[in-house]
Amino acid sequence: MKKISQDWREQVLSWLKENVSAHRIEHILGVESTCIQLAKLHGISLEKAAQAGLLHDLAKFFPPQKLLKMANKANLKVDPICQNHPHLIHADVSAVVAKKEFGIKSKGVLEAISNHTLGNPQMSDLSCLVYIADSIEPNRGDSPELAKIRQLATQNLYQATWATSDYTLNYLISDRKVIHPRTVLTRNWALSKSLSSND
Repeated sequence: MKKISQDWREQVLSWLKENVSAHRIEHILGVESTCIQLAKLHGISLEKAAQAGLLHDLAKFFPPQKLLKMANKANLKVDPICQNHPHLIHADVSAVVAKKEFGIKSKGVLEAISNHTLGNPQMSDLSCLVYIADSIEPNRGDSPELAKIRQLATQNLYQATWATSDYTLNYLISDRKVIHPRTVLTRNWALSKSLSSND
């Protein structure tokens, strides 16, 4: 399997050092390594998994107005929830930056970056993998819930996507944060896929 070039990776890391916090870079590297591990287990392109993992949070620290301006320029759909909570579109804008700054042309990689926060029904295996890795990478800590998702992630991507969605929703509810419908739709889709795969 093809691996990403070291020069390209260093270019991305250099950009990240200028645009995100050191703590966020630790998270990004954790997601990248988790994506590679899961890709090996599930027969997914290591190159694409590594790219999506490394690039998933490019726009994480962009100010709200910059996120909205870039989304508008790229003709992204911005619903009223995202309009009022622009941080929710950092994933979609990160895909825009990945294409523009780092020459990513793969539709699958760009979709995986776009879907890593809110999810999306009918996600590809690569998108599921990045969505899961974002929540379970080692820097996220240890808890019984994370241990369960990490175990599921080695076995079944749909079950792990369902569990990741539940984990996210529980956090958002307990913290009284806004829930985007896409996360609920992703959870229901992954649940349905999990149940049908057990039939």
